[in-house]
Amino acid sequence: KGTLKGQAGDKYHKTWANYFVRFLDEYAKHNVTFWAVTAENEPTAGLINNYPFQCLGFTAEQQRDFIAQDLGPALANSSHRHVQLIILDDNRLHLPHWARVVLEDEQAARYVHGIGIHWYLDFIGPIQDTVLPTHELFPDYFILATEACIGAHFWE
Repeated sequence: KGTLKGQAGDKYHKTWANYFVRFLDEYAKHNVTFWAVTAENEPTAGLINNYPFQCLGFTAEQQRDFIAQDLGPALANSSHRHVQLIILDDNRLHLPHWARVVLEDEQAARYVHGIGIHWYLDFIGPIQDTVLPTHELFPDYFILATEACIGAHFWE
């Protein structure tokens, strides 16, 4: 379990945002470019005690504020302003709530291009209850499956 110290706008969040830019800079030195990045892979995992592998936790509100105050401006003011930003990047059962929190905030929404979803808990959050209402609410943002794997049990 873990999140960044402090709050959006502070030195820790600015440092993390600048790390994204540095990551893109270093790859660019080798002629590797990116069309998009996600604000965090599985941000809710970092909110779970004893999660079995590395993660960084964000609530929807924390991700919104990090994007609005730190990550969005860092990308926009870099040579990577063309790189699109994807929110959520987690199980779709968090929709449409997550999208509402982030995309109904004008400061954050102006930096966001799409919503990343995972399929692991689809039996809890069927598409008609998650993806479809999100698309209806925010038709100008793409929804992209950003991760999937197969196994009979969690962590396989």
